[in-house]
Amino acid sequence: MNDETPETIRYTADVVVTTTDNHVLLIQRGWDPHKGMWALPGGHVDTGETSRAAAARELAEETSLYATPDELEQIGVFDAPDRDPRGRYVTAAYRLTVIPRLPIEAKDDAIDAQWWPLNDLPPLAFDHADIIAAIQN
Repeated sequence: MNDETPETIRYTADVVVTTTDNHVLLIQRGWDPHKGMWALPGGHVDTGETSRAAAARELAEETSLYATPDELEQIGVFDAPDRDPRGRYVTAAYRLTVIPRLPIEAKDDAIDAQWWPLNDLPPLAFDHADIIAAIQN
């Protein structure tokens, strides 16, 4: 019998939005952890919400880019125990491909949002470089 306290696991969703000319949408985080670093749009899955719906909601909230949940293609689940310094976070990651130069606007907890060339990315928060790499393999 295990006497350890059960681990609290939090559920999140992230979105890799790429363009047909090989750019990816990143947000600059306004909050810790990793405040000021670049990351994929995403966040917590709310009670009663699917991860796909959360991904679409977070994308709109942070970048003003709207997609329906059905437009998002699941990349995979990322659950390394140390992927987030706040504790155990499991994320379902999704992909959306759009035409170049769609207008974006940083909102909510993002202080900036920009299109970055996939071959010239800044250092990324969490394991977001691994998530982006998963779409390139």
